[in-house]
Amino acid sequence: MNIYALSSGRGPSGIAIVRVSGKDTLKVCKNLTKLKEINSNEVNYCKFYDPKNDRVIDPEALLLWFPGPSSYTGEDLAEFQVHGSNAIINSLLKALSEQENCRLAEPGEFTKLAFQNDKIDLLKAESIGDLIYAETEMQRQQAVKLVQGNASNYYNELREKLIKSLSYIEAKIDFAEDDLPEKVLKEVHNSIKEIHKDIYKIIEDNKIGEKIRDGFKVSITGEVNAGKSSLLNLIAKRDVAIVSDEAGTTRDVIETYLNIDGYPVILADTAGIREAKNEVEKKGISLALGKSKDADLNIVVIDNSSKNINNEIKQMINKDTIVLLNKSDIQNKQNHEFDADTVLASVRENKNIDSLIKKIKEKLSKKFTSNNSALITRERHRVKLNECLREIDNFLKKDQNKDLELAAEDLRMATRHLGSIVGKVDVEEILGSIFKDFCIGK
Repeated sequence: MNIYALSSGRGPSGIAIVRVSGKDTLKVCKNLTKLKEINSNEVNYCKFYDPKNDRVIDPEALLLWFPGPSSYTGEDLAEFQVHGSNAIINSLLKALSEQENCRLAEPGEFTKLAFQNDKIDLLKAESIGDLIYAETEMQRQQAVKLVQGNASNYYNELREKLIKSLSYIEAKIDFAEDDLPEKVLKEVHNSIKEIHKDIYKIIEDNKIGEKIRDGFKVSITGEVNAGKSSLLNLIAKRDVAIVSDEAGTTRDVIETYLNIDGYPVILADTAGIREAKNEVEKKGISLALGKSKDADLNIVVIDNSSKNINNEIKQMINKDTIVLLNKSDIQNKQNHEFDADTVLASVRENKNIDSLIKKIKEKLSKKFTSNNSALITRERHRVKLNECLREIDNFLKKDQNKDLELAAEDLRMATRHLGSIVGKVDVEEILGSIFKDFCIGK
């Protein structure tokens, strides 16, 4: 079956790109262009026709044909580049739907074919999606690294080390009469310990990869009527929250997704902290406290003229907090001092808000800096790494003189879990490594 789909956005636009993949791609191309010869891997200038009535769909278009397996999907693949009006796009898609053995592609099916045909691994397939949906510079940079194979290469290296160690254990089991030197088994044990250390280092990453992909959680908390909602609106550059002089206006958590100079941020405005006047406000304050605990960074907003600060607000303030002393433009200023980064500002006059944003970036960059070669960007990866680590722990706890076969099974499972991150599970590689390193049958 051949598949087709619009690969660019819906019109109107200057150009629209429609992809076709499958064994009959070249036949479909000839049917729609009436070209007798189509050159591969280069631009073919042509017209597109509706084969049913020979009417021209687009009089000036381009066709690119990539024979498999040297294509994105690994199959014969074509790209139709036409003028991007909705009328042309609809006519072209209709003509393709009427071709024999042609159907509309499912979401992500071209990339799925690329994975199934060993053109890309599972990690790269996921990262292509991340690259498409990247909204900030940090997300783009992370996705580019993954697409280029940085993480895949690292996981594959660890996996190959596991397979190498497992091959020695398998050889010891299968050829017990030929004792392996004690030095070799000790080296295997040390190698597994190093792999354990490397995987543990990846997992203990403060979830930086997921936070870059999904957004850092920044919570605005503090006093009632201190300007929290106004601050949210100012940073978001639009009216996200209702602003009123009446204290306690915000009852629920209001979130907005922002790009703060390349940092993906989920900024949340919460209810002011005080003695609740009613059950609704009490629930709002409870949500605010919960959101602050879950946040990667808290901005505690305090009215600079406040004489007394709520104890719960004081307890929120620490070295990982930014204190915003708001309303610096009014009289009755107080000399508040906190053991935290403090910004004296006026939300109403947009004074020193740029200093606050700079502090936000500094805090996020310090808190979530990671030098790992492989960043975890999905919970699936974290689960598999933890399962791999658990199996290695089981291996290291066993007496390899008595429980060698059980220890080998632990390594097999660890190898499968690690391989499933990139989509590789092949027990035959173990046998291949044995033949390569042990000269069996001499």
